[in-house]
Amino acid sequence: MAEALYLEIITPAKIVYKGNIESITISGVKGSFQVLKNHAPLISVFEIGLVKVKENVNTTKYFATGGGTVEVLNNNVLVLADSLEAVDEIDVERARRAKERAMERLTHKTEDTDIERARVALARAVNRLNLIEKHIRAEV
Repeated sequence: MAEALYLEIITPAKIVYKGNIESITISGVKGSFQVLKNHAPLISVFEIGLVKVKENVNTTKYFATGGGTVEVLNNNVLVLADSLEAVDEIDVERARRAKERAMERLTHKTEDTDIERARVALARAVNRLNLIEKHIRAEV
């Protein structure tokens, strides 16, 4: 039997995913890219966006990510994500509150406001809400 494409996704908090897959699509810095079996060796960074894991013909999982790095070598994919959560597990109200807080910080800046942190928080919250709209509500 041919060697499968094996994926491991790790965040600072936990191992999120381990298993054989058909493909993974990641939001790269210069656009999304897909990794299939027998992909060339690769080390890359990725940004806030979507990680799509196609487990088999019938099952695809979607994750919101805050960025990280990915390594592909010998049909093994290692994703080290800054943050990652399954789209179907996102707390919509929490994401909305995070968006509002970040917008408030950016709108009413003070000397102590960490502008970059607020921008990243806003981008992550908007990403979560957009992915819910696209991948969860579209299925209903």
